[in-house]
Amino acid sequence: MAWRPDGTLEFLGRTDGQVKIRGFRVETGEIEAALVAHPSVGDAAVVPHTDPGSGRTVLVGHLVPAQGAVLPGAAELRARLAASLPEYMLPAAFTALDALPLTANGKVDRRALPDPDGARLATGTAYEAPSSPTETLIAEVWQELLGAERVGLHDNFFELGGDSLLALRTVTQINTVFGTGLTPRTLFDRPTVAEAAAEVEDVILAELEAATATPS
Repeated sequence: MAWRPDGTLEFLGRTDGQVKIRGFRVETGEIEAALVAHPSVGDAAVVPHTDPGSGRTVLVGHLVPAQGAVLPGAAELRARLAASLPEYMLPAAFTALDALPLTANGKVDRRALPDPDGARLATGTAYEAPSSPTETLIAEVWQELLGAERVGLHDNFFELGGDSLLALRTVTQINTVFGTGLTPRTLFDRPTVAEAAAEVEDVILAELEAATATPS
């Protein structure tokens, strides 16, 4: 709490940067330190955000580029963070800002940070609609479970807000739709719709060839 100049008492909430994500206590300052360690990131603030579509709470990283630098894409940032942080501490989205908003006492005004929708960093790939029946069905599964309005052929499951728990549910649904036996590891190794669809088709083809093979 803090006293304002007009004599009213303002509740500032937690000031230690600790939040709870999927049952884990997360120190956002640790994530912010890892982000600003990137030479192109000048400042960072990480806050929890409730996704309106799914109701899930995810982490969002708000970034200010270093002077004269261009912010890296979301895929590069997540890969760099994954080298030192557990998966549940990886932000689901990032926004690019000219500067972090500050309170009257010079601290980051986390409540004034923008919603990530419409401000997410580009991943370097343009939207391409799924075309094959396999790609279309997988994209529809992702849309339903991730609460996404649109899922493109090259969209990354984890950059759209997926996590290990959702990966399990998603693979279970894919196996139900296609009759395959994929494991959640599939999404970690092949996290785009195009890659996941190719894996599903390879598995189906292999099963058909095994079923029709003539014993020697």
